[in-house]
Amino acid sequence: MASSALTLTEYVKRPGTGTVGKPIRIHANFFEITQLPNINVTHYDVTITPDVPPIVNRKVYEHFMTLHRISDLGGARPVFDGRKNIFSPKVFPFESKTFEFVLPEDEAPKGVTPRRPPRPFRLKIKKASEINLEELHRFLAGKAAMSNNILTAIMALDVLIRHKPAMLYANVGRSFFTPDGAQQLYGGVEVWNGFYQSARPSIGKYFRGRMLINLDVAATAYYQSGPLTELVVKMVGARSVDDFRRPLNDRDRSKLEKSLKGLLIKVIHRGDVKRKFKITKLTPTPASSTLFAKENSKTDVASYFHETYGRRLLYPFLPCVVTGRDVFLPMEVCHVVEAQRHIKKLNEKQTADMIKFTCQPPHVRANKIKDGLKILNYQDNEYIKDFGMKIAKEMAMVNARILPPPTISYHPTSKMANFVPRDGAWNLKDKRVASGATLGSWGVVVFGTERDLPMTFTNGFIRELIVTCTATGMNIPNKQPPISYANPHGDIEAILKAAWLKAGNAVKSQPQLLLCILPTTGVPLYAEIKRVSDTVLGIPTQCVQMSHTRSPKIQYCANVCLKMNVKLGGVNSFLSGNQTPFLTQKPTILFGADVSHPAPGDMTRPSIASLVGSMDHKAARYAATVRVQTARTESIADLGGMVVELLKTFYQTCGQKPDRILFYRDGVSEGQFAEVLRSEVASVRAACTTLDARYKPTITFVVVQKRHHARFFPMGKEDSDRIGNCKPGTVVDTGIVHPFEFDFYLQSHAGLQGTSRPTHYHVLYDENRFTADALQEFTYKLCHLYARCTRTVSMVPPAYYAHLVAARARFHSRGERWSDTESSEAGGDESTYLAVKPDLLKVMYFM
Repeated sequence: MASSALTLTEYVKRPGTGTVGKPIRIHANFFEITQLPNINVTHYDVTITPDVPPIVNRKVYEHFMTLHRISDLGGARPVFDGRKNIFSPKVFPFESKTFEFVLPEDEAPKGVTPRRPPRPFRLKIKKASEINLEELHRFLAGKAAMSNNILTAIMALDVLIRHKPAMLYANVGRSFFTPDGAQQLYGGVEVWNGFYQSARPSIGKYFRGRMLINLDVAATAYYQSGPLTELVVKMVGARSVDDFRRPLNDRDRSKLEKSLKGLLIKVIHRGDVKRKFKITKLTPTPASSTLFAKENSKTDVASYFHETYGRRLLYPFLPCVVTGRDVFLPMEVCHVVEAQRHIKKLNEKQTADMIKFTCQPPHVRANKIKDGLKILNYQDNEYIKDFGMKIAKEMAMVNARILPPPTISYHPTSKMANFVPRDGAWNLKDKRVASGATLGSWGVVVFGTERDLPMTFTNGFIRELIVTCTATGMNIPNKQPPISYANPHGDIEAILKAAWLKAGNAVKSQPQLLLCILPTTGVPLYAEIKRVSDTVLGIPTQCVQMSHTRSPKIQYCANVCLKMNVKLGGVNSFLSGNQTPFLTQKPTILFGADVSHPAPGDMTRPSIASLVGSMDHKAARYAATVRVQTARTESIADLGGMVVELLKTFYQTCGQKPDRILFYRDGVSEGQFAEVLRSEVASVRAACTTLDARYKPTITFVVVQKRHHARFFPMGKEDSDRIGNCKPGTVVDTGIVHPFEFDFYLQSHAGLQGTSRPTHYHVLYDENRFTADALQEFTYKLCHLYARCTRTVSMVPPAYYAHLVAARARFHSRGERWSDTESSEAGGDESTYLAVKPDLLKVMYFM
């Protein structure tokens, strides 16, 4: 007979809660549903034709409710998800019915002949099911497994809390946004503030389940509405429209066209007619010389507007926008429609501004969440009242614990060879790296002229770097590497090959590293350096900013040293064996995996899957492997092959096969748990039997999630850091976690700014039989071993490294024309991605 644990969940049942650490109380941004609907909720399928986006669907639904709520729905007040589902607190007096009507917005003003007839809509409602919430109660109490009925019940609660804000505000997924207090970003984009809300099942007091609403602040980018000319000026970074009197060059025009494509505009030259148009492209010529056929002759757009509308164009030198079936519109008669989301990737400057606007210390964020609660006003929401649901007014208070930090070890000859960090940060003073690499053959490339960085400055920086690296425990016998100056816009591959030859010839041995000094933080040069060094030369490169080399700081040089050491096969720090028995009792490998997807709207680039594996019993050194796969597929297609590769490297490095595998998987959402578990655990298992039919290590598979909206706010000053965040090591495994599955939140890092985001760990498979304390403590300890800084990090290092490997692989495509938005002009398909040289994969080249 199957055990109750198996019938309750296909994942892992919680093995009890943790007890290690200092107990504290915190607030979390969850609000308890104190009374669930005490009625049966009826679920209806709705089909709206013609097929339109959710924003129009909601208008159609709203108009339908005005016409038919009282007469046909028995006065019920159902809620709608904007797509296919309606949930009603009352049963409608029919099983299925179709309604037809015209949406008023599509009707033309009086006295104006519409360009197209008003659109009739057909709305068909059909009963799908009755939702009995008893099954949800049983699930929350840990007496029933997740089922479609329970999922639908939770979805009904989600739709219920979102219905009213979605009707009133701009809606994106589970968030709604308002232009109130919008802040300008660079390039005609603005940040709108809003709120995210989601209904979540959880564990409550005395381990009774409960439903919570996770409420958080949100922000997203929208196009600036209003005159199109103003937007265009900002998009190209001009001072005013007059700058366009000098025609745009082809590159700038193409860039502007790409930015404007798909944008909705309305025209202002036709009185009451407020028709919307979608921009498809720009004309290559200005309005004054853009010709089109009119009756039997040709005329230009500027003359046509003067003759037809009596409107002399102010800016005839601007190109026209092209809409629909080649309709030419001068920019000055176009207004950008409000509430259009900017979905394209933000560039570097916009991203920096976005972070500045959205970065809020914990007390500010907590107050904004409380403001959101007032805006949502659940207590007076007529839909929530009709369903008989009640929601608490105060944030949930949750029990948490602060885990003790481990003792970190450096080289035994260090003054501070072993020490316990405080507040999640330390430095390299009086410490030497655990295993220092030797750097004998290397070269330096300065991307710039001697005017940009005179040779005396270059030599001064190299001298300071060598002194710091030597003091930190590296061995650099070659104190005078050959230096080359090169054009940052030149042939980077030829420049690096020449520097590689020069470095090798100088000491008559294979070069180990190239130090590249870069003039800016721009992506294109960095991307090309990494493509060439990783896939052509097979040599690590260390890039540094020119601005840091003019008066080098010891701290900066020490950080560069940490990165150089691991790229050359060294080890920076480790935890003594008695602290990590899981690693030392038996041969054990830690895997970290991630899949990086192309940016939204990118239809050419593939997804990139990465896997890293630890290569020693200290989990200090890792090897990596990468695959390119079909875009936006979440499961790793060739995970089996990747695991085989790293198990072989482990065997070559350690002389034995691992008996245990702990697999940290980044980048998986809850909806993909089942698919990823099914395919990926099977792939790991198959990889092991490929090597030896009898080889069956024990596997634990943990999903690592950063994309969630749980935030913690300490209640006592003694439990918070200087910014007001929870202290590093704060762990939560009660109150807001799953009713009975094995998951926990761990805030392992000390935040530098804003409100820290804890990482959510969810165990999907566990043959190593971890207790809650064992996995939580082990994961927190690992967070002290991130090789490129002397801080605890927010995510367990194997998953962090996998993320870096996948991000680096984006640069390995041939023929990309990278721009500073970190996405390139011409997309590379799967065939253009070059493989990293095998020797590099065995060291941490991606650091």
